[in-house]
Amino acid sequence: MTFPFVKGHGTRNDFVVLPDLDGSVHGDLAPALVVALCDRRGGIGADGVLRVLRGDEGGWLMDYRNADGSTSEMCGNGIRVFARYLEEAGLVDPSEPLEVETRDGVKYVSFCADGEISVEMGTPKLGRSTTVVVGGRSFDAIAVDIGNPHAVAIVGSLTEIGDLLVPPEFPAGEFPSGANVELVELAGDHTVMMRVFERGVGETASCGTGACAAAAAVVGQRGERPPVEYQVEVPGGRLAVTMDVAGVVHLKGPAVLVAEGTWTASPQSLGSPPPSRQFALRAERASGRPD
Repeated sequence: MTFPFVKGHGTRNDFVVLPDLDGSVHGDLAPALVVALCDRRGGIGADGVLRVLRGDEGGWLMDYRNADGSTSEMCGNGIRVFARYLEEAGLVDPSEPLEVETRDGVKYVSFCADGEISVEMGTPKLGRSTTVVVGGRSFDAIAVDIGNPHAVAIVGSLTEIGDLLVPPEFPAGEFPSGANVELVELAGDHTVMMRVFERGVGETASCGTGACAAAAAVVGQRGERPPVEYQVEVPGGRLAVTMDVAGVVHLKGPAVLVAEGTWTASPQSLGSPPPSRQFALRAERASGRPD
C-alpha cells in the first residue's frame, strides 16, 4: 500500500495529512494504519492523521484520527494544518472564508494577513466541577465541552507537575469516553501557560481545543464578560483565543507544512503495534533527544 502524504504542525502539534479527494485510497482508514503512520520510530511520526475528503455538499471534510487510531470530534491545531494544505495545494482561495466539515459540525476558517489561520470553534460549555489525578497528585478541575471533552485544572506552577507519562485519572463514572486534560498556570491578566495530556495521544506540545477550553475555564472562574482575548502559551508556541460578545470562541495560530513524500505500508509495519507513546517519550527524554 503506497500513497502520498504531507507532514505539518501547528505550534508543534504535528500531523500526517493524507489527501484522499475521492475517498477511494484509504477506505475506512484502519486504526492499524493510523498507528503505523504516527509511530515515531517505524513510521512518519505524528500526534494524529488528517484525511482530506470531499464533503457531502462538495466542500471539504476533515477526517481526524488520534495517534492510537481512535476518532476525535475536533482538532483545533489540526484544522489549521488541514486548511494550510488546501491553500498550498491550490484547492481553495485564501482570500475567501473556508468551510470545513468535522465530526463537530461545520467550522469556519479564515486566512489572516499575518500568515496565521483563525478558526471559529463554537461556544464552549462549562460543566461540573471534578478532579483529575496527575502523577499521583489530585487537582480540582472543571469539565469543558468544546465539541470534544476536556478537564481543565488551574494549578500554581506547571514546573511542579513533572512528566505527563501516565494517563490522568478521573473519578469513577466521569468522562466515560475519556477527555483531554489541561493543566493551566495563570501568567498575567490575559495570558495563561498550559500543558496538556490528549486522550489517544499522550502529552503533546500543543492542543488547539485545549487552549480554547483553558481560556473558557479561566474566563468562567474570573467571571469575565466577553469580548475577551487570551494568549495561551504552550510548549510548542503561542495561540490566541478570543471569545466574542456572543460567547463564540475563535482560535488563531500558525500552521506550517514541513515535508511531503510517499509512504509505503508493509505487512510488517501494520502487523505489530509500536511501544506505547509514554514509553517512547521516556526513552527520548532519557537519551536527551527532543520529543
